[in-house]
Amino acid sequence: MSEALRYLCICADDFGISAGINSAVFDLAEQGKISATSCMVRRDAWLTGTRMLRRIDPARFDAGLHLDLTRPARAGGTEPGLLGLLARTYTRTVFAPGLQADIRDQLTRFEDAMGRAPAFVDGHRHVHQFPVVRDLLVEEIARRYAASPPWIRSTVPGLRQGPERLKARVIHALGGAQLATLAAQRGIPMSGHLLGVYDFSGDMQQHEQRLSEWISACNTGDVLMCHPSAGIEPGDPHGAARLREYALLRELVLAAQDGSSGIALAPLSQHLQRG
Repeated sequence: MSEALRYLCICADDFGISAGINSAVFDLAEQGKISATSCMVRRDAWLTGTRMLRRIDPARFDAGLHLDLTRPARAGGTEPGLLGLLARTYTRTVFAPGLQADIRDQLTRFEDAMGRAPAFVDGHRHVHQFPVVRDLLVEEIARRYAASPPWIRSTVPGLRQGPERLKARVIHALGGAQLATLAAQRGIPMSGHLLGVYDFSGDMQQHEQRLSEWISACNTGDVLMCHPSAGIEPGDPHGAARLREYALLRELVLAAQDGSSGIALAPLSQHLQRG
């Protein structure tokens, strides 16, 4: 009996941070190695990259908003730590009107540059699931896109074991279940498991093994996030990992791509429409 075909969304995060990341996304999308990218509309390379991004057929590729709430104070600067935002949202002392305005501004910037709504929304450093943030985000999506809301990325851990499993559980514990409840109440679709969580360490062989395990364990509707880049930006702590990811994704062949049954790449928005 042949194996049932599973549809996986491979999403390249951080589009808009740098020319190197944008270049990797264009290349991988053209080769059919990824099916989505998550965009940072307040970063330096966003507007220069949108012209090419608009040329990619949205029927075969999801472009979404990577909600960015920890931007550097100046261009090229270091991102602030996450603990401050965590503390303000968990104690609900964050300035909610300012946060709401930021969410609306980022959605508007995406719409203005792309000429359409985002196919999905997630968060840089998974901030979209934090308290207050998730409430405001879900309400804004429901208000703005009532007829056809974009999907939201879930942080439910995949099946991979080892130290990455602990990190994935910690990420989900920061508000993943509560976000899913809010989205369900407003009829907003969500993805399945989140694959691709790791500490950005290791060599090519180790990451190739991780990639193989994530793909083997996937279910239809899961998202495998990745962070490829064609170059290293000064000060990027994950620069070497981005190069490794890019090199391995360029060589990736899924089972269904070589004529056999197994796993096929798909934009999740199209799968949700089919479902």
